[in-house]
Amino acid sequence: MAKVPFTPETTKKCVCPQCPVQTPSQCSAGKMEKMKTMMEQDQNMMPKADDVAGTYCGTGVASCDDINTEQMCICGNCPLWTEYDLPSGKPMGYYCKDGEAQEKTE
Repeated sequence: MAKVPFTPETTKKCVCPQCPVQTPSQCSAGKMEKMKTMMEQDQNMMPKADDVAGTYCGTGVASCDDINTEQMCICGNCPLWTEYDLPSGKPMGYYCKDGEAQEKTE
């Protein structure tokens, strides 16, 4: 399992913004609007991890306090899940509350 990089490519594949854990969050919605505006201005621009509502498998816990981790996460539906073999590492989902994906240790 390779570490998930925080890049425009991985951020575009990320499904965190559609996740039920995130969708009720006003903080996440604001970050998504800001990121969309930034990317429209410069498609190669990469915001800071704290400015993005997603890619937590590569960046770690969410900076928004109003996410609802009682909801079911959808990490298993993300293309990054299989591309980076995330089921073989720890934590296994809920990166927004448990931190970035770590490589499997033998």
